[in-house]
Amino acid sequence: MEWFAAPELEQARWLLQRGLALVYLLAFVNIVDQWRGLLGERGLLPVPAFLGRVPFGQSPSLFHWRYSDRLALGLAWIGIALAAGALAGIPAAGLPTWASMLWWAVLWAMYLSYVNVGQVWYAFGWESLLLEAGFLAIFLGGADVAPPLLVLWLFRWLLFRVEFGAGLIKMRGDPCWRDLTCLQYHHESQPLPGPLSWWFHRLPPSLHRTETLANHVVQLGMPFLLFLPQPVAGVAATAMIVTQGWLMLSGNFAWLNLLTIVLATSALPGDWLGWLPTDASAVTTPGIFAAAGIGVTVLVAILSVNPTRNLRSPRQRMNASFDPLRLVNTYGAFGSVTRTRFEVEVEGTRDADPGPDADWRAYRFRAKPGDPARRPRQIAPYHVRLDWLMWFLAMSPGVGHRDRWFPVLLGRLLTGDPVVRGLLGHDPFEGAPPRWVRVRRYRYRYTTGDERHGTGHWWVRDLVGEFVHPTEADDLPDAGRRSVRRDQDWFDGIEPDDLAG
Repeated sequence: MEWFAAPELEQARWLLQRGLALVYLLAFVNIVDQWRGLLGERGLLPVPAFLGRVPFGQSPSLFHWRYSDRLALGLAWIGIALAAGALAGIPAAGLPTWASMLWWAVLWAMYLSYVNVGQVWYAFGWESLLLEAGFLAIFLGGADVAPPLLVLWLFRWLLFRVEFGAGLIKMRGDPCWRDLTCLQYHHESQPLPGPLSWWFHRLPPSLHRTETLANHVVQLGMPFLLFLPQPVAGVAATAMIVTQGWLMLSGNFAWLNLLTIVLATSALPGDWLGWLPTDASAVTTPGIFAAAGIGVTVLVAILSVNPTRNLRSPRQRMNASFDPLRLVNTYGAFGSVTRTRFEVEVEGTRDADPGPDADWRAYRFRAKPGDPARRPRQIAPYHVRLDWLMWFLAMSPGVGHRDRWFPVLLGRLLTGDPVVRGLLGHDPFEGAPPRWVRVRRYRYRYTTGDERHGTGHWWVRDLVGEFVHPTEADDLPDAGRRSVRRDQDWFDGIEPDDLAG
């Protein structure tokens, strides 16, 4: 099976394995940090309730056999150990290929188990992207086999779908992508701005148009070059790496950009990477390993039918999975761009009378904008899930995002639940529960240069109105026991006109 071996791509395999290990490490640390508050037995959307209504066939997970918070966190710590070992190169250089494949398979199966019960908290495209890339990593092999050519090309096919899917969804979506004006809004209205986003927003319109045009070239043109001979494929991959690095500087998109950079290394020529350390590898491939690589290639080809149809469809779906194991998916982001930024601020008071003269204090989240004087934080490639959902909550005219978990969040703040409070950046009551909570909705914009110089603030905000009236604990539901009626009078909601540019 000499044709299956690609020893000249050893450095690309090295980068893929170490890069995926790093992303897995971030993902499992994320579970240890946030799982109990979001999805634990007393979380905002408890996993046991989900397992009771969704069968294994629809959402395969190890937790269908048994679930407890202790088990979930214990497995996450095992995942951290395995990911750290892979980052150190143990399965790549220190184990035979069958053991290396088992190592990566366990990482994949464990993370799949979390994603498939993670509900809205794990409904992000980068979760499926990590699982799809992690599944392919099983077949990269160890130091005793040459890098498998077909599997490395499957990584290019995945990168193609990530980039081309994102480009198509933009061109089919918001007109501002076609007239090159979207980035005049995006840096301000994106989910979680970063510390440099203010400066990106303040670039002149001509540079925003250049940014947008360059994005279209990279996402709609460069993906086809990935399948051409070197150095053309390497040039295309390099352009994608530079673009993803630019996105990492301009905002916080969890590990999406880092993972896309990792995927792009699969298309870099070996002679460009000669400075990298490598795992001593063979130059031939055993027949059984080649058969496994051919088998996974055929499987991916079959499962790629629906994602390919989706790319061609004028009703293209973003970040959709077509099989419960998430083996081959479709990707895309920001098909539409909001022109106006809204934020909701959760406040509490310990006063008996929740009127306007009460001592209302704001809860601070880890990353989302709140205090106008607070500089946006760099969070990525880490992921703060609650903050992301709060962005959807503020901008969505419907109630689908908040008629289950959001009232539970407010209820847990009213009881001083330490697990849920741990999801926040700062508790103004230092663990003592407030008597009342309310939620107010604001319209945010970046300060101008003069405003920034004069006040030191990064944002200017205007109160839109009350999002949730002052509410006591008895008015709110508890997770897993009862749900919120959509017509409860403590909830004002958002009118669609509020989203107009």
